[in-house]
Amino acid sequence: MEFEEIFKKASEVEGLEGMTVNERQYVSGLMKVFDASKWRNRDLARTILKALNVDEPSINKILD
Repeated sequence: MEFEEIFKKASEVEGLEGMTVNERQYVSGLMKVFDASKWRNRDLARTILKALNVDEPSINKILD
């Protein structure tokens, strides 16, 4: 999945701030891509979390 597509999907979701990370992934349609990339492509996983407005300390906890 291209970075542009990730940011497009994330930007189409309203109310991200009131959602958990899992809810953000599910509603944006990025959950399967994230789950697959978490172990294989950490840069892509990090990009998905950033696109979903997850803060850096949380991203580090999720990916470590």
